[in-house]
Amino acid sequence: YDVGATTVLPPGYLCCGYPQNSSGETEKGSKISTENQVLFHRVAKAVSYLNIQTVIVSCGTCMDQLLQYQFERIFPNCRLLDIHEYLHEKGVKMDDANGVQYLYHEPCHTPMKHYNSVKIASELTNTNVTLSDRCCGEAGTFAVSRPDIASQLRYRKENELKQGIQALTGEEKAQQGNVKLLTSCPACQQGLSRYADSTGLDTDYIVVEVANHRLGDGWQQHFIEQATHGGIEQVLL
Repeated sequence: YDVGATTVLPPGYLCCGYPQNSSGETEKGSKISTENQVLFHRVAKAVSYLNIQTVIVSCGTCMDQLLQYQFERIFPNCRLLDIHEYLHEKGVKMDDANGVQYLYHEPCHTPMKHYNSVKIASELTNTNVTLSDRCCGEAGTFAVSRPDIASQLRYRKENELKQGIQALTGEEKAQQGNVKLLTSCPACQQGLSRYADSTGLDTDYIVVEVANHRLGDGWQQHFIEQATHGGIEQVLL
């Protein structure tokens, strides 16, 4: 909305079907995927006048599943793109990081398929972002289904984060927000928040960090007010 793009939101909450497929419920996952594709075909017909060119995703596992949806047959010549890659193409970036240094956790299922993720994170934040390696241990439902293995992964990730902080500041723990941890996966963001006490790191989504800096406090509520006063057009499918 802020960059002047017309955005179409499908009705209701749509699960992509990846969680079902990954847990072995392939029949249910296939059913969800098929129903979603039918719905997107209805959306395509209802808003054909918009000539949709890009389908934006903000989750790596959703991206992997949606790549099987054959969107090019639904919205001709469209492409699947991560939200951060889209903002990069639009030239969106922070003016100043205000002295904050950033670590970037790349998800195991990275949603960024077209550009280097560290480069994108650096350009959006307008500063040099340092990659923090290793799995966070969350992995969607993995932390719940196999907490024994997830705990071992967390131990290694915690050490990696502390090494990253030390490389940037000379200290083992972040102090008063001088180092912040960014990611591009909602599940990873949840998992990385578990390291806050031991590392001092606050974790946020890259696009949210950019919005906070560019639009200021309360940007979510301000957007809702703008959108609900002439910014939304409802279409009956």
